[in-house]
This record gives sequence, C-alpha cells and structure tokens, in this order.
Amino acid sequence: MFYKPQDGHGLPHNPFNAIVTPRPIGWISTRDAQGRNNLAPYSFFNATAYVPPQVMFTSTTTKDDQDNTKDSVANIRETGVFCVNVVEYAMRDAMNASSATLPKEVDEFVHAGVKAVECDTINCPRVDGAPAALECKLTQIINLEGESNYMVLGEVTGIHMRDDCIRDGRFDVTVYQPLSRLGYRDYTRIKDLFELARPDD
Repeated sequence: MFYKPQDGHGLPHNPFNAIVTPRPIGWISTRDAQGRNNLAPYSFFNATAYVPPQVMFTSTTTKDDQDNTKDSVANIRETGVFCVNVVEYAMRDAMNASSATLPKEVDEFVHAGVKAVECDTINCPRVDGAPAALECKLTQIINLEGESNYMVLGEVTGIHMRDDCIRDGRFDVTVYQPLSRLGYRDYTRIKDLFELARPDD
C-alpha cells in the first residue's frame, strides 16, 4: 500500500500514528501566571541534545478556553518553564486520567489523584514519585505547519531520579518499566533489554 497524506489513506484509522512507534511519553507539568497547576501527557516527545541537555514536545490540538493551543503551551508562554515527568507503567491510569480535556482552571494533579511537589530550579510542580523528572527552561516555541501545531523546546536545568531506579551506577528502566505510546489506543511497556556494541566502540 502507498498513499499520499494529502490524498488520505482510506483506512478506518490513521496509520501514521502507528508507524512511528514506540514513542516515549512526556508527562508535562506546568503552572500558569495565576499559580494554577496543569499536567498533561504528550507522545510527540523526545530528548534532542546532550550538552546542554535539551528536550522537546509538540502540542497538536487546541481548547476553546485557550488561544489556539492547549493549557501546557499557554502556561509555558506565560512562565517560560516546564517539567517533563517520566511515566512508569504503574502510573498508566493516572497519566490517562490527566489527558482529559478539562477547563484551564482545573488542576489535573488533583483530577488524576497525583501528588504535586515543587521543582528545585524552576517555579513549577512535578509528579511526586515519578521515576525521573526533568526541570526545563523554555528556549523556543516553534509554530509548525498545520493548525495549532507547536513544538516546545527546553533546556534541562535540573534532574530528579528516584533512588530505587539507580542500580550499579546506571539508571535502570526495567525497575519502573517506562510506558510508551503506540498507534491508536495502544501502549506498551519496556521490560526487556539487549545491548549492541557500536562498530567504533
């Protein structure tokens, strides 16, 4: 099968969502200028550089009570900071609950039953007990092609790691089993690892 996205695929569901997988989930926490907390998952998320450490996520939809975007991007525009919380398999239901479309006044931490704790380097909440959390300062927001597509890039200014996830001097993902997004409504978790030596190692 071959199709041009501009012409449509003719399938019941968009296959593009299932092709680029698995995708890590950035559980983005923010706070608006009025001090209201927000928490939302984004599967268009990844690390982008080592030195300085940098990450990105993309928001692709909009809400009626925000200006052509969602709460996360609106809050980051106001404050210039955000936190990326790593989602473990055990927190899948809370992550899913926080994806609900709610009025901007609603605190998703409370809605999802997740405890918020303060970050160290930025004025922003983070998810208590998350395997890891990346405190970030905004570097740029890029308006991508298409309606309401915004890529947010940030520099990591502080890193939290849960102590039990550090084994033999390494951050061991098998301890918490990171949740990853597949296509449609499908997810997976990382349980098994293998190593490959690079040719020039």
